[in-house]
Formats: sequence, structure tokens, C-alpha cells
Amino acid sequence: MHVAVIGAGVFGGWTALYLLRRGARVTLLDAWGPGNSRASSGGETRVIRATYGPDKIYTQLVARALKLWPEHEERWKRRLYHRIGVLWLAGKDDRYERAALSVMREAGLPFEELTATQVAARYPQMGVEGVEWAILEKDAGYLTARVNCQAVMDGFVMEGGEYREAAVAPGAIQGGRLQEIKLSDGSTLSADLYLFACGPWLPELFPDVLGDVIHPTRQEVFFFGTPAGDSRYNEDRFPAWIDNGERIFYGIPGNQHRGFKLADDSRGPEFDPTRGDRTPTPERIADARRYLGVRFPGLKDAPLVEARVCQYENSRDGHYILDRHPGAENVWLLGGGSGHGYKMGPALGEMAADVVLGKRAPEPFFQLRRFAQKASVGEPKFRSQRRFADRMPG
Repeated sequence: MHVAVIGAGVFGGWTALYLLRRGARVTLLDAWGPGNSRASSGGETRVIRATYGPDKIYTQLVARALKLWPEHEERWKRRLYHRIGVLWLAGKDDRYERAALSVMREAGLPFEELTATQVAARYPQMGVEGVEWAILEKDAGYLTARVNCQAVMDGFVMEGGEYREAAVAPGAIQGGRLQEIKLSDGSTLSADLYLFACGPWLPELFPDVLGDVIHPTRQEVFFFGTPAGDSRYNEDRFPAWIDNGERIFYGIPGNQHRGFKLADDSRGPEFDPTRGDRTPTPERIADARRYLGVRFPGLKDAPLVEARVCQYENSRDGHYILDRHPGAENVWLLGGGSGHGYKMGPALGEMAADVVLGKRAPEPFFQLRRFAQKASVGEPKFRSQRRFADRMPG
């Protein structure tokens, strides 16, 4: 069975690897390479955490991923996962956090519940204005993003997979099957099955199916410099954190010495991932500085040492897509990471490989038909428009 996987980001790379391990012959393709600067899987770091409200499927995937990331660290002798903990800050409306506790207990994930007073005592470098209580996930932390995408691709090739760097366009669909894909070098490639895991480029490749389902948005990420010799903001003294307030901010200390990472999870304007300008804006820098001064007063005047613009690949409801193309039985679509998919890469890739090869049924939670079912009840376009419950940063 020959499977072509288009997209070497965290979803495509891990799925290609598990397809290979399940006995398929796999060709992995990417226009600019794994973890490139245009990719939603690019950049330095991503949070890995399991606080997902009542959505068991995500917590279970994270629990599985928390086993698979370290397992592959050992296999490849490369650091992929930094277990520094994640502090989730809850406000007055804490139904999302309360719903998550029993789900995490059921999954066997260790955590502490902390009052705002305990947070302030344990982490005096953090202000607790607006914080009611917090969840400290002990096995959570952060992942090195672009570096890990390269590690997965290296492992894939080492185990016998074929990687080709080329842009891809789907060919004709005839008789309910995709006949071939066209590559930017002028060649074509035919396979038995095709998996498109192209992130924000999915709606361009399949506008009739995904054009109104996936919307890339422009997101800005900042790294602030900490005072020389001040270890309070290092990752051995402070966890990654998510502040679930009216606007969700999140951050990671340390970041392999790149600085104190801070980002606003609010959805930005729609964005062209190929041609969009990636210069940070003064308005978003000012927003970040205002927040930094409140939550981390010791960094109020910290210099901005680095910034980047990436994109979220938002599905309409913020949940992933893993389903067959409705017009081509040999084409599978995997995407909708929506700013929270990176952490689950190995677990989702394992699941997707089994679905594509017919070893398990697709999860209804990730199927396309949910959008048709919800359209009649006025579904919001992005999850940032919802009041709580399905906001899923990091």
C-alpha cells in the first residue's frame, strides 16, 4: 500500500511515521520543509497540557502524547519535551477548569489545585489580579516545535520513508478517486491513498470542501528579555502558564534561552500563509506590554528581544478534522489544529494512521459532517467568539 502524505508539519510528519510503521510505503512531501517559517508547526516552542474542560478525547490524546514524546526522545537520543509544568489560571467563570479536573483524574494525569494565595506564595514573580485559583499540571511543559518536526522527518527517513521537497496540487478526481498529484518540479505522483495535512493551505487545495471550514489567522508571538542574572523567570523556577481570562494569554519561560515568551490567543485577522507579511505590529506589541506589566510587574519595562508572526489554522469550531474527502474515497484530510494541535502530534498521528489504513473507524468528533449539522443553529466562525468551554490555547 503506497500512501502519499502532503505536509511535513506535526500532523503530517507523525502520521507518515506511523503509516510506515504499520507497513505502508510512504512518500512525505512538503513545499518548504518540516517546521519551516511559514508553517503552523514552525517557531520555537509549544505548550503541552491536558486541561481541556469536559472534552475527554483531547485529554486522552494528550495523556497518550505525554508517553510518546519521551519514548521518542529515548529512541532518537534527542531532547523533544521539557517537563517544567503548566500553570492554568482560572477566573470567576471557572466551569471549564472544574469540568477538566475529573477528566484528568480519570486519565491518570497528576496535578495540583492551588488557591490564588498559594500561587502568589509559590510564584511571587507573578501577579494574581483576577485569578481565583489555578491548576498546576505536573507532567506538562513545552515542546521544541520546528526542531521536533525535523526530528520526526529524520526518524521517518531513517526507518525507510521517502521525503520529497515540492509543492503539491491535487489532480483530477475521477470515479470517486484522486488519480494523481502534481508536483512543482513538473512531475506527477500516483499512490493508493493520499493524506493531505497541509495546515492553512488545506482550504486553497480543497476550496469546495474546506473553503468555509478552515480560516488561517495572523498571530503574533513575543519574547521579552529578563534582567541579567535574575533566575526567577527561568524554566527551572517557573512553569509555562495559561491565563484563561477575557482574553487568553499564555507564555513559556526560558524557551532555550530565547527569552520570556508571551502570546495573546485571541484570533487575529485572516491571513495568507504564503504571501502574508510577518512583521509584528506596534498595536500587538503594546497589548503584550500592558498585559506583562499587570501579570509580571518585574518585567514591565523588559526589552523585546525577538518576535515572530505565525498563523492559527482555525476550523470553525476549534476542533480537528480527520475525515475522508466526500468526493474521493482514497483521499483523507487532516487539519484544523486551531492553535492547540501541536502537543498531540504523535498521538494524533498514531490515530490517523490507523484510520487511513482501515484499522479503526474515524472519530465522529473529528468528522466533517458536524459542520453541516451545526450550520443551522448559528455556529460562530471562530472559537474566540464563544463565551468559555471550548477555548483551547497552547
